[in-house]
Amino acid sequence: MAMATFGAGCFWGVEAAFRRVEGVTDVTVGYSGGTTEHPTYEQVCTGRTGHAEVVQVEYDPQRVRYEDLLEVFWSVHDPTQVNRQGPDVGTQYRSVILCHDAEQEAAARASRDRAQGRFRAEIATEIVPFEAFYPAEEYHQRYLEKRGMG
Repeated sequence: MAMATFGAGCFWGVEAAFRRVEGVTDVTVGYSGGTTEHPTYEQVCTGRTGHAEVVQVEYDPQRVRYEDLLEVFWSVHDPTQVNRQGPDVGTQYRSVILCHDAEQEAAARASRDRAQGRFRAEIATEIVPFEAFYPAEEYHQRYLEKRGMG
């Protein structure tokens, strides 16, 4: 199995979208990209931890390519918005790809360049090295699914 980590606004809908992808074996919502270890949702919401709401996607590279996951990422949010998605505003809602290795970084940059043609405004997505992932509280996991909206 391989891992991919994406931030595309509120993690609930992003999680649901990746769960529908054939070859994805698990999706966990959480926090990444900041400085606070083991942050809580309440801490992340203050904007002072530096973390983004993200999904960590476990996938079988024999069944789905990282490039295909990037296509899902571009399709589930507006990557031209800075520190927001729809009504959600703050650095925790930024568009970010956290790369687990140099291959993912190269693929992410190439994918971003291809995707730019679909958007009128410039893509604002950060492409940064993955450092740490902290799972969100249990009540956030499969949030929409638990409420019959997944």
